[in-house]
Amino acid sequence: MIHACVFDLDGTLLNSLKDIANSTNYALAHNGYQPCPVDQYRSFVGDGLEVLIRRVLGPNYTTEAGILLVNDFNFYYGSHYSEFTLPYNGVPELLQSLLAHGLKLAVLSNKPDGFVKVIIKELFPDTDFTVIQGKTDKFAHKPDPASLENVMRELGVKTGETLYIGDSDIDIHTAHNAKLKAVGVTWGFRERSELEAAGADYIVDSPEDILKLVYNIDRLGS
Repeated sequence: MIHACVFDLDGTLLNSLKDIANSTNYALAHNGYQPCPVDQYRSFVGDGLEVLIRRVLGPNYTTEAGILLVNDFNFYYGSHYSEFTLPYNGVPELLQSLLAHGLKLAVLSNKPDGFVKVIIKELFPDTDFTVIQGKTDKFAHKPDPASLENVMRELGVKTGETLYIGDSDIDIHTAHNAKLKAVGVTWGFRERSELEAAGADYIVDSPEDILKLVYNIDRLGS
């Protein structure tokens, strides 16, 4: 029986691509680099801020440049994180339905922890997440399973009672590394083919499908 759902944030709960792109492009322009098209960020995000900066700089990356861009990103994103960012259609309703069915909810993201907590409180003020966890120095980035295992400890649930839900291969690998079933969502930043290639146990096309999936897993016991 499923007792908890752990969600990725960007591309899963929130369509945040434009604010992430705008903040990164601000950092690029502020340091004399050319900005990148917003849509290109679909393949840049997911592995944390430092990796995002490495990807946008490409061959221009140096440790010094990386530090400057991370600082400028944080400065700009700190006041623009919700300028265009919104929950995907149907996500708030899904979360309330899961809570009404007695499930525990958590968020696990590679985004810096401070941003994750502020954004969740602002954009999901009525949703009772038991755990909200972003990237900290305590754990390695996803797909390392340590952060997800910590979330499960805080939730008080076992692997067979938990689903991890995300939009990228990173999320699928994170779930499997922690011995969880992985649910891939097709409305996020990556393609269905990436989720399939990563070995997602389930792929859903709408938030409502997650509620149906939980019900079917409980009914079938698989």
